[in-house]
Amino acid sequence: MTRCMIVDGSSVVRKVAKRILTAPLEHVYEAETGVAALAAIRGEGPDLVIVDSQLPDMDVVEFVTKLRATSQIKQPVILVMMTELDLVVMMKAKRAGANDYLLKPFDREQLIQRVQEFGEAA
Repeated sequence: MTRCMIVDGSSVVRKVAKRILTAPLEHVYEAETGVAALAAIRGEGPDLVIVDSQLPDMDVVEFVTKLRATSQIKQPVILVMMTELDLVVMMKAKRAGANDYLLKPFDREQLIQRVQEFGEAA
């Protein structure tokens, strides 16, 4: 796994995640909104997408569904970032095609461990 897209409305979260992941991954891209991410993903084709559960422009389930419906790209691993364990959102996102979740705030070790877990499975 070498390419990652981070999708979050918070520039701080994107910057921290990008800084953590730039060393272990070859390319780390970021997007502020779901629409911007979906447009960039068509061109970038990431191996991993880390997306916030509360995007500013669309529901995370809608984002995951649209991403999974994009047949022009190799399907990436999708991790949904959540600030609290919301089983309803987790289950809806998993049914839509998300692989797993990640709790925010995360630290360097947690984020790298989660990426490595899915990197080995990819």
